[in-house]
Amino acid sequence: MTDTAPDTELALLIDRLMRHIHFGLQAKSAEFDTVRVGPGSGIILLTLADMGTPALSELTRRLARDKSQMTRAIRGLEEKGLLERSPSPKDGRVTRVALTAEGRDVVSGLHHAVAETIHDVLGPVSAEERATLQGILARALTPPPAN
Repeated sequence: MTDTAPDTELALLIDRLMRHIHFGLQAKSAEFDTVRVGPGSGIILLTLADMGTPALSELTRRLARDKSQMTRAIRGLEEKGLLERSPSPKDGRVTRVALTAEGRDVVSGLHHAVAETIHDVLGPVSAEERATLQGILARALTPPPAN
């Protein structure tokens, strides 16, 4: 049986790791954020790349954003040509969002910057330990099966 009590030390280490990654990306942003999307919109693009073509309401829920805040962000990304909105073919009241080709290029640059930053942060970690960490993260981030 596994212990289900929160592990404060682990939580603090993961928090520090996330901040190291965040600060590393901020330091490199001039190199990869050529269309000036910023961290908030970058997260929207990365999440959209993970989700495919979700309903705007589903994307808003996933990102835990306010509807009006999300609408403004989506409009800005649409104006930059990075995503497009369209009515759902099943229900015209539902708006779907999808990356454009330019948006996919931006996401590719973001993926590369994240990979470089994590490589830097994990510098002292061996290849074997990285493989173990990758397996652990893959399991931790796998959604539970639907009932």
